[in-house]
Amino acid sequence: MEWEEDQTAIEYDRKSDGMYPLMSNDKTLTPPQVLEAHRGRPTIEKRFRQCKSVLEIAPVLLHNEGRIEALFFLYFLALLVQGLIERELRLAMRREGVEKLALYPEERHCKHPTAEQVLRLFALAQRNVLSRPGGATEVFEPRFTDLQRQVLRLLGVPARAYTCA
Repeated sequence: MEWEEDQTAIEYDRKSDGMYPLMSNDKTLTPPQVLEAHRGRPTIEKRFRQCKSVLEIAPVLLHNEGRIEALFFLYFLALLVQGLIERELRLAMRREGVEKLALYPEERHCKHPTAEQVLRLFALAQRNVLSRPGGATEVFEPRFTDLQRQVLRLLGVPARAYTCA
């Protein structure tokens, strides 16, 4: 086996060592603006991950362009609501000095709660109505844990939002 260095290739690669090229199709942006826009990439990627995991977006089998646009508008609204839940909860935690919440499985603590964790916390909260023959009705209101009450308080949502009263 024999080998030799390809000096031309080495010199070519040396010129781009340490470079991180950024490209944009927006010709109005200056190079610093392109870099600033690129810094928001992790947040955008997080939202796309939420589309696939939390919202479970799948291939769209619609043929009407208006219906496709309407469906994606609803997904956009869902992502917006998720972002607002996260923002409001994290701001309230900071404002009230709450460092972490036990939102992970096994009540492990979380410093940066996500909307998915909050929605999972309330997934089993339900109100049941038992109707009997003769018109007798019995209502079973949800029983919140201390953690659920704390999250509702931080979000500014009254517990009565889950009841009929």
